[in-house]
Amino acid sequence: MIKHLLVQIEELPEGGFMATSEDLPDLIAYAATASEALENAKDVAQKLVDSYLEHGDALPPAFRPSHSTHRELITVAVNG
Repeated sequence: MIKHLLVQIEELPEGGFMATSEDLPDLIAYAATASEALENAKDVAQKLVDSYLEHGDALPPAFRPSHSTHRELITVAVNG
């Protein structure tokens, strides 16, 4: 099963970037650049999911199989 994860990249006032996700609350990754933070987030997300499964912990709701609903990412232009 492949799941897509929406990640937020935030520039930090003290420098660097932090990646987090509402879909995977334990995910926090830091790096010097936004692209490095995103790459680190991918690694951390995979390690978190692997750890949940290995230890028998419940996956966050975004990762649980759902037969009735699903989420899609869409693009919206903001002009102004």
